[in-house]
Amino acid sequence: MAQRSRKQVTLADVAREANCSVSLVSIVMRDAAGASQETRRRVKAVASRLGYRPDRRASSLRSGRSSQIGVTFDVHQPFHAEIIDGLYAAAEAGRYELVLSAVVGSVNDRRAAETLLRDRCEALVMVGPSLGAAQLRMLAAEVPVVAVARPIACPGVDVVRVDDRGGVAAAVDHLVQLGHRRIVHVDGASAPSSPERRAGYLAAMAAHGLSAEAEIIAGGLEQEHGIRAAAQMLASSDPPTAVSAFNDRVASGVIQGLLSAGVGVPDRVSVIGFDNARRFDSGLVPLTTIDQNPALMSQLALDRAAGRAAERYLPTEQVLIPRLIERASTGPVNRSAK
Repeated sequence: MAQRSRKQVTLADVAREANCSVSLVSIVMRDAAGASQETRRRVKAVASRLGYRPDRRASSLRSGRSSQIGVTFDVHQPFHAEIIDGLYAAAEAGRYELVLSAVVGSVNDRRAAETLLRDRCEALVMVGPSLGAAQLRMLAAEVPVVAVARPIACPGVDVVRVDDRGGVAAAVDHLVQLGHRRIVHVDGASAPSSPERRAGYLAAMAAHGLSAEAEIIAGGLEQEHGIRAAAQMLASSDPPTAVSAFNDRVASGVIQGLLSAGVGVPDRVSVIGFDNARRFDSGLVPLTTIDQNPALMSQLALDRAAGRAAERYLPTEQVLIPRLIERASTGPVNRSAK
């Protein structure tokens, strides 16, 4: 009786056993920046126990093709990690191998991309790149580039993103339907999507006849920015009854700041995020948010990257429709709160 061949151990298998993301395992196995020493020890021990063997694709030297798609991403962004997971799921059926390069510390998008070019990647998927249009064009002159979750008009660069304006408009619509009028937006500071989301907020408030109530509070990307924004709101003589935040981490910080001050969510203030990152779908106050459909975004991005590498496509922009996910952090306005 013939013996069945042993199933090849994948990065996903190692990630499952090590209780971490596929993207983090890839970073560890490539000895790239972006993982702690403790994580490296744990992941490498699991990989050794499972018998994981990375495919070095020696045949690429003979064919002149690397069959590798490079991916840059911010190691601190939960939504970026979901895109990475989606890219790996999409790549399972294809012939391309993903190679990751993290944006972390002193390693910016350009340096992360240069690492992938040295690895002879045939195309780049850049998740939320902060590079300007001129720098992206320079990269696109060397290799096909797909920018994910970044609204930008750049000739020669593919774009796969959500409708940021429409997403924030859906958030405002939801809050208005709950009776809120005093709705503020905590923005993402210099984040690439921040101008689009600010514009979407202002347009939605105007559409509801609430321009006089509109207020944008300086924010950022992290929970600490949400905590700071909450303190600013509570110090106001006319505090809001609802908050639209740039992303889920900022929204989580707003909730933390409000609850710490004894302000109930959503009893006194409703809060809505953006991203639908998995870590915020539970907890003390499960977060209402805007979903960007990272699985579809990842699939489209990989299809574009592979197609551009094979010279099957010309660069295009693909814009996904966002979806409201209603949870416990939003509720009807409390008209007696003031």
